[in-house]
Amino acid sequence: MSSVLETIMLICFGFSWPLNVIKAVKARSAKNMSLPFIMLIITGYIAGITAKLMSHQISYVLAAYFLNLAIVLVNLGVYFRNRRLDLEGERGHIGIGAAVAESE
Repeated sequence: MSSVLETIMLICFGFSWPLNVIKAVKARSAKNMSLPFIMLIITGYIAGITAKLMSHQISYVLAAYFLNLAIVLVNLGVYFRNRRLDLEGERGHIGIGAAVAESE
């Protein structure tokens, strides 16, 4: 029964991560994303996977851990993409302002 409950927990988390990824992709900004939070979640999933492997509890629950980890890793990639877009946007605004100041 504990494996079933653990799987339900992982499925609930698993459904939230793709929604978070979609939201972040559409936002095109890392301003509402937290790198420490994402890294903490990744660390937690790696710890859960390691615990399952060390205790030889290889089951369908392990697949849920790996799936969730993969989705959070995609979220990490989106964070860095959005961070790059934020930086490019800031440079673009600075460049435009500097060009306007020079022309005046």
